Amino acid sequence: MRVHVLGNVCVDTTFRLDRFPAPGETLNASEHADGLGGKGANQAVAAARTGADVRFRAAIGNDAAGAWITEQLSRDLDASHLTTLQLPSDRSTVMVDARGENLIVTGASCAAAFDPLADGDFIRSVERGDIVVVQGNLDPDITTACLKVARGAEAMTIFNPSPLAAGNTPGLSDVSVAIANAGEAAQLTGMSNPDAAARELIRLGAGTAIVTLGALGCLVADGEGRIDRFVAPRVAVVDTSGAGDVFCGCLAGCLAAGMDLAVAARIAVRAAAISVGRAGTLGSCPDRREMKLLMETTEAETA
Repeated sequence: MRVHVLGNVCVDTTFRLDRFPAPGETLNASEHADGLGGKGANQAVAAARTGADVRFRAAIGNDAAGAWITEQLSRDLDASHLTTLQLPSDRSTVMVDARGENLIVTGASCAAAFDPLADGDFIRSVERGDIVVVQGNLDPDITTACLKVARGAEAMTIFNPSPLAAGNTPGLSDVSVAIANAGEAAQLTGMSNPDAAARELIRLGAGTAIVTLGALGCLVADGEGRIDRFVAPRVAVVDTSGAGDVFCGCLAGCLAAGMDLAVAARIAVRAAAISVGRAGTLGSCPDRREMKLLMETTEAETA
């Protein structure tokens, strides 16, 4: 099964500070660096590192940053499905404090203008049994249309509705698996209890709902009302940015390998735990060797 990831890619500039600045305050960072980022790219690379055949579609600008993004992505996957627009490539500023918590601001003109359905390549290439992964970076109407096309082709759809579009979140009727963190699930459903929020996501149309819980791991709710919990290993937190994307991409890759959802969720939780123990967004994702070992050991435990 192929994994199609539709989303965004950008240049992340990460600043590490002891604490976040107050409004109007200027602080000097202890270190800073540029890296590849964007929720779509993070999830696509995480999926590719599980060994999955990944088709990643996103928009870049016709600039030096766009060329650099293409070069960086090519280290992990086929970057030939990127669309070049006459816009500046997207960029994010990531601030990480001493506790590993993060604040992120993104300039997303390419993502806002991108339509994966425009040239027809995605429509022609998605097949029955494929997995299609989308986030909240694209225009909500386009996201809805992409999910509908994917379900029409009998593909599995994974929707990670982050970042949340104010007042305009795509419906879940064409979503096989919805993945949201506890805060996002509460915003989407109005329910602060993660169990209740997961059940509400299913009532809203999702086939399965996964709520990620940070250091507590995740819960998985199915259409019959069952909720399973998967505990994360305890790690020293360095940087939480990108952990949710590692979870989502790893889950998609494991499902594409034919694993059942419970095993895939257990592996994804462990992969995300590895990532929070490292600095960076995409740079913190387990590499192919680590991912292979993680998949093999977890499968052996559950056999």
